Amino acid sequence: MREPKKIMVTGGCGFIGCNFVRRLLSQYPDVSVVNLDALTYAGSALNLSDVESDPRYSFVHGDVCDPDAVHSAMKGADAVVHFAAESHVDRSIEGPSVFIRTNVVGTQVMLDAALRERPGIYVQISTDEVYGSLGPEGLFTEKSPLEPNSPYSASKAGADLLALAYNHTYGLPVAVTRCSNNYGPYQFPEKLIPLFINNAMRGLQVPLYGDGLNVRDWIHVMDHCRAVDMVMRAGRPGEVYNIGGSSERRNIDITKIILSALGKPETLIKYVEDRLGHDRRYAIDSSRIQDELGWRANYNFEDGIADTIKWYLEHQDWCRAVSGHDA
Repeated sequence: MREPKKIMVTGGCGFIGCNFVRRLLSQYPDVSVVNLDALTYAGSALNLSDVESDPRYSFVHGDVCDPDAVHSAMKGADAVVHFAAESHVDRSIEGPSVFIRTNVVGTQVMLDAALRERPGIYVQISTDEVYGSLGPEGLFTEKSPLEPNSPYSASKAGADLLALAYNHTYGLPVAVTRCSNNYGPYQFPEKLIPLFINNAMRGLQVPLYGDGLNVRDWIHVMDHCRAVDMVMRAGRPGEVYNIGGSSERRNIDITKIILSALGKPETLIKYVEDRLGHDRRYAIDSSRIQDELGWRANYNFEDGIADTIKWYLEHQDWCRAVSGHDA
């Protein structure tokens, strides 16, 4: 079991990253955290305003593609957790180049810095989307072939392979995590759940792709953060760990849950032209992390989505501030 004292986190001002930073500072009194974040549109310093005065926390405004910024932030780190990534599939379809730059080149810069600084563990945060699309049956395992279908997922698959290659070639202690769809507080309002909450509460239509029958495995962000923490502390270098909520839902069902919770009619649903190359189903087999590290999801979806809807209703000022318009 590793007990890192200084942890470098990239993308700590983003959705999952900020929840992870907050977990580290609340759970481990003797830990210090360095957060390297470029503060792009989906990352906001507001996400960590409650910890910015904590002497154990330091923020570095920098790009993972900048070797000098990365080396400076990583110096002396016992552990590195690399969340920073462009992650919105629609944006990757419209402009793939920024995804290749941040997700692939940025990861290579991070790995080169880690070779120099030699942290005890480097955790590469990835996604189940690298596996492509499942049929109606079965689950993705760590041995499933990589078959990414969008520029976003292809860039993440490339980053994963680089990270694992650095482990094999240079002996860098790298572990990769691949997670299913996250939900919870501080998610940028362009993503499905916060977008639909914010639209519905204002009586606006919610744009649902295709027939709405695409299936995703949903996990609460805090369950994901706890899993990443466990991999950072006890995961085996050179291994991939799938993290899923075992909570498959169709997009249409998520939409109806949100509308019902807000007392809004289903006539607000607007079916729109499907996303190009839209994967039909994702579902994760989490048995490795369960068997090896003892991780289990704590949140059931019904309670988690109710808490999430309540959070967004109570944080409309945050929604307006990070999105730059009325939420």
